[in-house]
Amino acid sequence: MTALLLHDQHYSLDHEAFLSTLSNTENLLIIQDLDGVCMGLVKDPLTRKIDPDYIRATRKFKDHFFVLTNGEHEGRRGVNRIVERAFRNVAAKDETSYLPGLAAGGVQWQTDNGQISHPGVSQAELDFLGTVPDLIGQCLGRFFTKYADIFPAELQPELIHASVLDNLVSPTANLNVLAEYLGDRLEIYQDLQRTMETLMNDLLEKASQQGLDNSFFVHYAPNLGRDNVGKEIVRFATAKDSGTTDFQFMVRGAVKEAGVLVLLNYYYAQRTGHYPLGETFNARQAPQNHEELLQLVQENFDPQLMPLIVGVGDTVTSHTEGDQVRRGGSDRLFLQLVQDIGKWAKSGNLVVYIDSSQGELKNRIPLKLGTINGQTQVIGGITDPADPLQINVAFPGGFEQYTALFQQAATNRAEK
Repeated sequence: MTALLLHDQHYSLDHEAFLSTLSNTENLLIIQDLDGVCMGLVKDPLTRKIDPDYIRATRKFKDHFFVLTNGEHEGRRGVNRIVERAFRNVAAKDETSYLPGLAAGGVQWQTDNGQISHPGVSQAELDFLGTVPDLIGQCLGRFFTKYADIFPAELQPELIHASVLDNLVSPTANLNVLAEYLGDRLEIYQDLQRTMETLMNDLLEKASQQGLDNSFFVHYAPNLGRDNVGKEIVRFATAKDSGTTDFQFMVRGAVKEAGVLVLLNYYYAQRTGHYPLGETFNARQAPQNHEELLQLVQENFDPQLMPLIVGVGDTVTSHTEGDQVRRGGSDRLFLQLVQDIGKWAKSGNLVVYIDSSQGELKNRIPLKLGTINGQTQVIGGITDPADPLQINVAFPGGFEQYTALFQQAATNRAEK
């Protein structure tokens, strides 16, 4: 019987075949998330670490590798600071290189030498975003006062500092540290989640009053997908699951699936000298609907030139509530678009899932492994049977297993 190709497999553990694909495919485009994929998930983003050998490996994929993250490149909590710490000795500083691609959901572009821009974002929007971290901090302060017996005054500044991410274009309330601090006080933590949800809605209203009616949206990570008007749904905590921990105030249009089109447009230009969507195309100009995004690709990109796209992420959810299945996760829609572009262009695109449940966070569901006919297989995944998203390749061993293979593939390419 002929073995199935990787793009026809489901939760494949055939890492040798995947290694061969990364090593030998000339027309290749890797679009990869960061947290949980190439570094472990941690409660405090300031403690993240990245392997300098992994950074070196990304250079060997030059023009074939780009990141796509809801985090940010720049700023005190940006990934660039993690990269710089990885190359902290004097000799290595000379070779420090940054991760090229899109951050803040697709509106923060960075080259591998650290040049950053925000295509499509206005100064008025940047000014409003600059006020959000203080407003998050003030809201947390009021919440702490409400539960003064639980949050001593002397601890409050430290907790606020750890929970307010002062990102330039995606200021965020990160509740990981607070979830750990509250422990089994589930009702109080759920009240904190509701408080943050209310604050985000109030910020949207405040922006509207300042003439920025369609400038922003709120991203919840992880989430339960979107409601019937397109708003993401908070995943409230349970006794076993901390639910939504990141409440991100983001620029409208800054969604990863739009970033796929930006990166594909750039990739085609590097290969052919022509931008299918125009040289100034940015994520804010992209449609917000999956079908329209796919149609834009079909109308403008030559399928004969389509690269084999490898989408890599770790945040996909499928949650059943009675008869209703809610599918979410901040990587879901970009991975779905990668998959559907591959089906249309017959380019063999791959969706790769990294199991990040070994990290410090309690909101990741691990893959279940079992032995069938003497072979280890994934017998329980993170999607439901009717899920249109098909995970082709899985890494149950998490980011360390994935990055080791990535580095080997980079070495193989460099030796050709």
